[in-house]
Amino acid sequence: MESYIVDWLNLGVRWLHFISGVAWIGASLYFVMLDMSLTPPKNPADAKRGVFGELWAVHGGGFYQSQKFLTGPKGEPLSENLHWSKWEAYTTWLSGMGLLAIIYWYGANAYLIDRSVMELSVPAAIAISAGSLVAGWVVYDALCRAIRHELALSLVMYVLLVAAAWGYAQVFGARAAYVHVGALIGTIMVWNVFFHIIPGQKQMVAEIRAGKEPDPRPGVVGKQRSVHNTYFTLPVLFIMISNHYPMTYGHRHAWAVLAVIMLAGALIRQYFVLRHVGKNLVALPAVAAVLLVALAIAIAPSPRAAASASAGAVAFAQVKPIIAERCAVCHAAKPTFAGFQQPPGGLTFDTPEQIKAAAPRIHQQTIATQTMPIGNLTKMTDEERALLGKWLAAGAPLE
Repeated sequence: MESYIVDWLNLGVRWLHFISGVAWIGASLYFVMLDMSLTPPKNPADAKRGVFGELWAVHGGGFYQSQKFLTGPKGEPLSENLHWSKWEAYTTWLSGMGLLAIIYWYGANAYLIDRSVMELSVPAAIAISAGSLVAGWVVYDALCRAIRHELALSLVMYVLLVAAAWGYAQVFGARAAYVHVGALIGTIMVWNVFFHIIPGQKQMVAEIRAGKEPDPRPGVVGKQRSVHNTYFTLPVLFIMISNHYPMTYGHRHAWAVLAVIMLAGALIRQYFVLRHVGKNLVALPAVAAVLLVALAIAIAPSPRAAASASAGAVAFAQVKPIIAERCAVCHAAKPTFAGFQQPPGGLTFDTPEQIKAAAPRIHQQTIATQTMPIGNLTKMTDEERALLGKWLAAGAPLE
């Protein structure tokens, strides 16, 4: 019953995370588009009111005029009816941390700790998990204050995120390592909102309503952090779905794989940012596509290794006990391994036919990437993997 309750908590918090993430990222992408698409106001009276730029748009059968005031309207009071874009971000982070707690902290032995990578106690693993997110924010925030050149800052941050991916891979299991890079980026994004963007906006609003000329510095910092957040968006979205693709996080150089994918995501985002100002620089998504294709080729399973695996005939009777002991304790209609109420991914190995039907997935996750069993909980040996690989390479015969 405990596992069943946890599964429902997982579902509810994941759904909330997805909904709030869509709302936050959608609003973020929209406001970046709006900010980059502004043109000087056509009406001289609007310029005198303090309008910095405007955008006319059509949507849903109507026409909209958006106007931006850098330091509020001049000669008229600031509206009391201000919309604050913050709870979408806060809810996304809180629900994301809830998922991290439910899956990777509560289920640390299954999903966070891989003792073939590092022998960790559950409290130590959770402390590293949580502490690294705080440490990552402190380093990022300090760099933003110290480095004034935005391109240099971007390059340093990219290198540090790649280093974080490498570091996590030396401590946690493969899936957990990728997820923690995403959690680190997500924490930076949300804490940008909480510690800089919203407080800066509140300060400017208070000064305007007090009849003072607002200090523009909080707005400058808020704009900087908002720009950072928009370039983080596509990499973090990939990481959110990465656990479905073990050929990425399960590769022996998974940190380098993630480095290429993050770079491709940033290039694609840059393309859309430039399009908002009328620059259609197709070279950016083209380079991103070339990087991804080159990556797919580079990490493809070696034909030589596959040929070696296929040497020698292996009967189903030889691999059946391996699957029963190492795989089917979780992948069964009624799992017997502690902590599993339902088979992961709905995949069951109760019959020979079910095993044969899942042969491509077994090969990908158990032989090619060795991401299954998760954290090698059932202690599958290299010899067992080699035997299973030969059987799979031969076409998974059931004789």
